Amino acid sequence: MSRPNARGRSRLRDLPLLGWLAAAAVVAIAHRWLPDANWLMLHMVLLGALTHSIIVWSFHFAQTLLRSPASPRDARWQTTRLGLVTGGAAAVLVGVPTDWWLLTLAGGLAVATAAGWHGLVLWRMLRKALPARFQVTVRYYLWAAASLVLGAGLGVTLAWGWPDPWHGRLPVAHALANVLGWVGLTLTGTLLTLWPTMLRTRLDPTAERWTRQALPVLTSAIAVAVGGALVGIGLIAGLGVLAYLSGLLLWGRGLWHPLRKSPPREFGPASVAVGLLWMVFGLTWAGWLLATAPDWQVVREGFIWPAAVLGAGFGVQVLTGALSYMLPSVLGGGPSVVRAGQAWFNRAGAFRLIAINGGLVLWLMPTPSWVKVTGSLLALFAAASFLPLMVLGVRASVAARKLLVASRDGAEAAPAQPRPDQVDRPSIFTAGQLIAGLTALATAVVIGVGVDPAAAGATGTAAAAVAVQPTGEVVRVEVTAIGMRYTPSEVHLNAGDRLVVDLINGDTTTHDLVIGSARSARIGPGARTELDAGVIGTSTKGYCSVAGHRQMGMTFEVIVDNAPAAGPAASPTPGTDPHQMEHSPNGPDASTSPTTPDVVDPVLAPLSDDREHHLTLTVQETPLEVAPGVWQRRWTYNGASVGPTLHGRIGDIFVITLVNDGSMGHSIDFHAGALAPDKPMRTIEPGERLTYRFTATKAGIWMYHCSTMPMSAHIAAGMTGAVVIEPEGLPQVDRSYLLVQSEVYLQNRAPDAASAAEVDVDAAAGGEPSYVVFNGVANGYDTQPLTARVGERVRFWVLDAGPNRPSSFHIVGAQFDTVLSEGSYLLKHGRDPFGDRGGAQALGLQPAQGGFVETVFPEAGRYPMVTHVMADAERGAHGYVQVSP
Repeated sequence: MSRPNARGRSRLRDLPLLGWLAAAAVVAIAHRWLPDANWLMLHMVLLGALTHSIIVWSFHFAQTLLRSPASPRDARWQTTRLGLVTGGAAAVLVGVPTDWWLLTLAGGLAVATAAGWHGLVLWRMLRKALPARFQVTVRYYLWAAASLVLGAGLGVTLAWGWPDPWHGRLPVAHALANVLGWVGLTLTGTLLTLWPTMLRTRLDPTAERWTRQALPVLTSAIAVAVGGALVGIGLIAGLGVLAYLSGLLLWGRGLWHPLRKSPPREFGPASVAVGLLWMVFGLTWAGWLLATAPDWQVVREGFIWPAAVLGAGFGVQVLTGALSYMLPSVLGGGPSVVRAGQAWFNRAGAFRLIAINGGLVLWLMPTPSWVKVTGSLLALFAAASFLPLMVLGVRASVAARKLLVASRDGAEAAPAQPRPDQVDRPSIFTAGQLIAGLTALATAVVIGVGVDPAAAGATGTAAAAVAVQPTGEVVRVEVTAIGMRYTPSEVHLNAGDRLVVDLINGDTTTHDLVIGSARSARIGPGARTELDAGVIGTSTKGYCSVAGHRQMGMTFEVIVDNAPAAGPAASPTPGTDPHQMEHSPNGPDASTSPTTPDVVDPVLAPLSDDREHHLTLTVQETPLEVAPGVWQRRWTYNGASVGPTLHGRIGDIFVITLVNDGSMGHSIDFHAGALAPDKPMRTIEPGERLTYRFTATKAGIWMYHCSTMPMSAHIAAGMTGAVVIEPEGLPQVDRSYLLVQSEVYLQNRAPDAASAAEVDVDAAAGGEPSYVVFNGVANGYDTQPLTARVGERVRFWVLDAGPNRPSSFHIVGAQFDTVLSEGSYLLKHGRDPFGDRGGAQALGLQPAQGGFVETVFPEAGRYPMVTHVMADAERGAHGYVQVSP
């Protein structure tokens, strides 16, 4: 029987904790390929590892403080509670991402039951106990358990899927109840006695008084914060968080004296101290967001940042720090046994603290994207190193305990062991560890900059220079990018002068500045950078290299006053300037190409039973094959040549999370939802995200696309997809396909991914495409045709995504007996809306229009499908339907 409260090892105490932390590390590594990865990581730490540890250790501390040892029956019931909370947490973590609400309900009820039961046990222990010091700690635990019951209930309610504004309020109320109540109250109650013990010094005589006085402040603040969120008044919720911080300040007075007398020398107390600082920072951030956000949609989207701080900075570090002290101590066996275990927990302690917290700072700061990646990986691996150290530390304590027992059984008595506070423990903060930690941080920055030097402003200079004698003069000018213009828009200097531009982004989207071959970092709104253009020998023109911005007027004149302008303006490296690229309207012949591109599966997946659909769309800028043997750097949703298809019914709710992993601003606009565009369709910068929530109220096939200007370029680059909302009573067919027609505008005919260029913005604005394609690939369904059988009814959903060309969808050799265009039937099973018999030969669509046609193929054969705008069929809007007997 596992006894979680007893000294020694316990599988149910240690293994689930190890499993939750390991699972969170795996999800962190694989987050790009997992849906809801951020939610999973946060809940694996807070609901999984931290909740499990709170159940274990609050029961242990309550027994110790109340002098109420557990009977074998109490230990068995504690084991049951641990199993209940572990199983419930696992059910929630499976049920929420899969939208399996009954599983989520069962898991939430299991967690709430375990918390309520845990609180009831502690209350009974408190009632039976004789008066003793530090009973206030157990009262903190009681309020914490009540908070988890409330938080679990709010979480299960949230999983049901509520319309706005509840969809914004409930997550915040759920988070506040759990973080402030369940985690915060347990921590503050426990550190009353644990903090000085970890520092190996005496308790502040006033600490218990401050802790007792802080309890009503903290619990009242939780009620105000959660209540403010539920009634939808963000200012009240923010004031509740502020009141909670004031309660922490009152409670923290009891921690200051031990800290000043004995600063942290070991990993455990140092990690807890840093975690408390992150807690204050995260709650301050959350309170400010609640008090200032204009609506709950903004709160819900922005809450991910303070939540990440509270999860990674506070939760993980307080948990690992406390366990680094408590696990060796609870194993027992005397100071030598405890030291043997803690020696492992202290290994590379200062290095780990610098790596974890420095990496987290790099991730939170407005650093280049690859610096964020390297910094977060450094923090992740440093934090994950606790897992093997935990195993090795426990094993070392067990081995030392066995050795001590063996020595006591020998002929000579073991020497007396000093008390823990009599042992001089070396500090982890050695010069070597500090240097190693700072070096690791610097290395992470260098690697991040090395992977993408342009993003960090590490660029070459002086490509605009010609053979000219330098004057030694430096012309420095401050330039602001705002309203798709540079202000000032020109600078005057003499030949041989060196030009340095201080670039400020006063706009609402990402910009940079290119002068010759000197290129600044791409900077987001409010940021600034420096561009050293080198020695200037002739007049030239700078520009913003973000696609479309140059065409919209973002140019900067560099004028040499004492020399004539040198012909054409200097340009970037061949192969990157839109004005120097080869533009081929027709591209290569698919029939002679040596390669076959990957094509999107055109089969429309059947409707599910779900009435609320969740999808994460991640903006990725990646090279893709747009025709056999021809590559282009595409801007995509989720990395494919056309965005994922959403499929639902009238009344269904769609919750879309847009994540910008690109290098410029992007956005999304769903035609299937009717709502004010100001917030959900706004452009978000690299590294940002937003949530777009709409209800489908009308049937049809609807376009979604990036609406960032220039819109023609963003749509043509691949940022589009379809939403199919089936009409009520739509009959089932044997096969259903979906085709999105769009256009491709090439700068060059790149034969491989390495030489692929982005969309030709000028060509997209002019409307003369290189290719017209079905599902992103020219002639893709020539070599990989759609299939059907004779006599089957086949439905073809078609969307014209444009951005410029109309479509006239036609299948050679087939006739359509059912046609739906823009939500209305033109023909239904051979009859028009007036009841007359008829047929159709094509489905005519303008850009952003869609519909479907149905046909029954009369005999086996190979049926070409085209747009009957024949020039576009010859540009690649062509494929086959292979019909078998």
